Amino acid sequence: MTLPRGQLICPESTPYYHVISRCVRRAFLCGIDHYTQQSYEHRKPWVLDKIKQLASIFTIDICAYAIMSNHYHLILHINLLENRNLSDSEVAARWQQRITGQPPLFVNV
Repeated sequence: MTLPRGQLICPESTPYYHVISRCVRRAFLCGIDHYTQQSYEHRKPWVLDKIKQLASIFTIDICAYAIMSNHYHLILHINLLENRNLSDSEVAARWQQRITGQPPLFVNV
């Protein structure tokens, strides 16, 4: 059963987290599939670029990473100081950038 994020992590106790994501059904993220001999190595820069993009949008620092053939590991640091200094409009702008890929244009009325 899933738990709310607030019950899974406590940044005040430790702002560092080890994150793992794994492919299923023998799917390949990167590297060469030994069954089909197809190379998926071109995906590694895509994954790294996405990780960097998300870290720049959110208040997360990447301490270390490893992108393997069927999974990846991240060591992340939640930047609490930067996080607490964000205004509501800055949070909304970061979420919009995550969805659209572009920083929002705000018009003062």
